[in-house]
Amino acid sequence: MVAIKLLEVKNLTKKFGGFLAVSGLSFHIYPGEVVGLVGPNGAGKTTTLNMICGFMKVSQGTVLFKNKNITNLSAHQVAQMGLVRTFQLNKVFLNLTVEENIQIGCYKQDKEGLFRVLFGSVRQKDSVVEEKVEYILHLIMLHDQRHSIAKDLPYGDQKLLAIGIALGAQPELLLLDEPFAGMNPVETDRCISSLRQIVEGGTTLFLIDHNMQAVVQFCDRIIVMNLGKKIAEGPPQQIVQDPHVIRCYLGDAQDANS
Repeated sequence: MVAIKLLEVKNLTKKFGGFLAVSGLSFHIYPGEVVGLVGPNGAGKTTTLNMICGFMKVSQGTVLFKNKNITNLSAHQVAQMGLVRTFQLNKVFLNLTVEENIQIGCYKQDKEGLFRVLFGSVRQKDSVVEEKVEYILHLIMLHDQRHSIAKDLPYGDQKLLAIGIALGAQPELLLLDEPFAGMNPVETDRCISSLRQIVEGGTTLFLIDHNMQAVVQFCDRIIVMNLGKKIAEGPPQQIVQDPHVIRCYLGDAQDANS
């Protein structure tokens, strides 16, 4: 039986004037996979993410999600279909509690939830939303900090909270923009543990990050870009041993992992 592709990118291209930021990029992601996209600064990783999620128009190529053409749909339309992203900079409501942040993320389950959270009438929460909030708090390991104000959390916990907000939209595919950036080793290990639970719960992950040790440890498959083009793709151990990849960008990471 042929596995169904959850996401398929075909000949994805982005031009800024005469500059090719992404050129003829093709790859796919199967349900339940954890796929990493890596490369040096300027390789085209974030541009690729933005085009897939509807934050940036595609110059050429096709993006299919669940076998439906989502090329150049708006970010809102893409999210409604079950493809959600996080951002490199934490997007959390700093003056609200951890629990309230997750409630806002669950707006799809509770049409009036955003209004009630922002204007202080959270006692009227719907039981479905309450259950979802509880589930997410445990997934991101912030259950004990549910009443903490977001701005008082350590940096790593704020990153986890941002992921929790995205989970509130019930994504089938969650795209993570540098989830490990700025984390110390303890925070990184905690984040990986949380992400493993998210995958076990049925969410497929696609991430970009510069922390090669974490990417190699966590991902099932890695795609490597340079100057807008894919130069390698395969399981982590194959990638870290690829001479071309090592020579182009992963030399330091390869040394660190030896």
